[in-house]
Amino acid sequence: MFHTVYAKDPMSAALQWIVNAESPHGIGASQPFDEGQLPNSVSRSIWRGTEVGQPGHAVVSSGFSELDSQLPGGGWPCNAITELLQPQPTLCEWRLLSPALAGLVASGGQILLVGPPKRPHAPGLLKLGIAEKNLVWIAADTPAERLWTAEQLVKANPRGGAILAWLPQARAEQLRRLQVHAQSCDCPVFLFRPEAAQLDASPAPLRVLASLGTDWQLNVQILKRKGALIDGSIALTSIPGTLASVFTPRLMRPSQLITKSMEPSNVSTLGSATHRRRLRQLAAH
Repeated sequence: MFHTVYAKDPMSAALQWIVNAESPHGIGASQPFDEGQLPNSVSRSIWRGTEVGQPGHAVVSSGFSELDSQLPGGGWPCNAITELLQPQPTLCEWRLLSPALAGLVASGGQILLVGPPKRPHAPGLLKLGIAEKNLVWIAADTPAERLWTAEQLVKANPRGGAILAWLPQARAEQLRRLQVHAQSCDCPVFLFRPEAAQLDASPAPLRVLASLGTDWQLNVQILKRKGALIDGSIALTSIPGTLASVFTPRLMRPSQLITKSMEPSNVSTLGSATHRRRLRQLAAH
């Protein structure tokens, strides 16, 4: 038999039991909830907002241990879209994603490109472990063409590769439709958008802002994930291509060279422009 509770009666014993979780008959105080009483499948699905979420689907390692430790499940998610924001197109995406894409290519996967702003540089990508034969470049010029092409590829569910789409003008409802389709797509789906888009709402479960650092590193800020937010950014060592084998130790740390060049010098050479300027200043007084 159901108990009828009238909200207008705040002193109702049944209402007090619902609000305070106390028995109306004073049987005793409620006990703390014990997760151990739940089935294992249910217990594993419980997620606390302060924890980094565990994936319900497969992930692909980013190739950066520092980044994997902060990504839910330890890598780029499949069955979902990932937004990569950056100050300008083609600035960070290849350096950030190439370790993961190279792993997919090594397993026979195809990298599908939708509307890249610039022609992919095949020799440079080969240095990153991505051969030209594993790239499929789809030239979609207008925003509508790029969006339609990306949606069709996601719905087709290509196996073993990845989908990279440049959608700077996509709206929230369009991204939401892509996210719905991506839930049935078994490969990572990356959408590249401008840095200013971080102020817009997005249905993407994972949003990342990437920028270039002084010492060849990538600064990655996780704007949205299943878990607590991270203050600041993650610095990832990422020297383009094979430059690490030809760089001198000084070139590996450009910030030190810049700092030294900006230090003021107290020594002026006789006859130099600095020396003549100081003589003119003295003469003016």
